[in-house]
Amino acid sequence: MAEVGDVEVVVFDVLGTMVDETSGLRTAIREAAPGGDVDQLIALWQRYVEREQQRIARGDRAYADSEVIDGEAARRVAERAGVADPAAIERLAAAGQRLPAWGDSAAGLERLARHFPVLGLSNASRTALLRLNAHAGLRWHQALSAEAASAYKPAPEVYRLAIDSAGCPPERVLMVAAHAWDLRGAQAMGMRTAHVHRPVGDPPTSTDVFDWQFNGLPELVDELTAG
Repeated sequence: MAEVGDVEVVVFDVLGTMVDETSGLRTAIREAAPGGDVDQLIALWQRYVEREQQRIARGDRAYADSEVIDGEAARRVAERAGVADPAAIERLAAAGQRLPAWGDSAAGLERLARHFPVLGLSNASRTALLRLNAHAGLRWHQALSAEAASAYKPAPEVYRLAIDSAGCPPERVLMVAAHAWDLRGAQAMGMRTAHVHRPVGDPPTSTDVFDWQFNGLPELVDELTAG
C-alpha cells in the first residue's frame, strides 16, 4: 500500500473514468437512428473498437487513431440501423468528442489540481481529446493522447508518456481509472494505482491488489489532500 506522501503527480484515465462514454454513445446513436435498438448498436460499436485496438496491439493492423476507428464504427452502426444520411453519420462518428462528464469529475479535478500536477491520459486522439475536454469541462495541467505513442492502453509505451511527462520515478506517479485492466497496465510500469468506481467501469477482481479503491472522486481527493 502506497502512502499519500509518496505521490507527486496524479494521472487520470478519461474515457469511462472522467466521462460517461456509454451514455454519450447512447445519446448520439439515438439521435442518428431513432427507433433503433440502441443497446444492440452500442454493443456493436464497442465490440468493433475493442477488436480494432486489439488488432493494432497484435500488429495485425497499422496504428489508426481513435477518430479513424470511431468513424469506421459509426459507419457499421449506421449500416445496421439503416441510416444513409452522410451528415448524420459524420456527426455520429464524432460522438466521442461529446461525452458528458460524471457529476463529480470537474469539481474533483479542480480541487485536486490545487495540490498536485494532474494529467489526463487517454486512448482518444489528440484532436478528439481536445474537443472532449472542452465539452466536458475537464481542465488539466496536461492532457496526453495515446496517439503520441501510436498505441493504445494498456500498451506500456502509453503509460511511459505519463511517466516521462511527470518527470519523477513511476512509483511517485498515481494512475487513477475506473478500469482494472488500465490499472494493471500502469502497475506493470511501476506506477501507483487507484480504482474509482463508475457504473460502467471494469471492477477489480479478487486477485487485483491496487493501492487504493474509492467509490467516487470526492473520496479520492479527500484521501490525497488530507492534512
